[in-house]
Amino acid sequence: MINPYQPPAAPVADAGETTQPVRLFAVSGRIGRARYIAYGFGIYALFLFVAGLIAGALGQPGIAVMMAAWIALAVIGMMLTIQRCHDFNMSGWLSLLIIVPIVNLMFLFIPGTDGANRFGPPTPPNSAGVLLIAWLIPGVMLAGVIAAIALPALQQYLQR
Repeated sequence: MINPYQPPAAPVADAGETTQPVRLFAVSGRIGRARYIAYGFGIYALFLFVAGLIAGALGQPGIAVMMAAWIALAVIGMMLTIQRCHDFNMSGWLSLLIIVPIVNLMFLFIPGTDGANRFGPPTPPNSAGVLLIAWLIPGVMLAGVIAAIALPALQQYLQR
């Protein structure tokens, strides 16, 4: 006879927060804001650097290499944007808004869903490198915009 009051035989513990792995070349799953920015700009810089080296070495046929690199960048960018849509619990079809100017900035500012949603659990916490790149890239871009405005104004001031 089994004693209904005996402690369970299986180990009992908190399941804890489950996370899903980050899949770069997939349209399923989720990717957070910081990873979206860091991976997007990182892949863009890497592709253009490598494609530029190959195109420079090949000369005229290098134009085809650059075109292939741009197509690959567009495909990978769309995959990342679909995963970003999944992070804030929206359909991947919303990623088509990436081609609409100004509206596409929403992928950088809308926060992801806390915890699991219909597209799975969240990704693991961001590493220090991802956060550094995610904050550094917009900072450099903002500094470039400020410099583009300030330098002509400074030149006009110095001419007066």
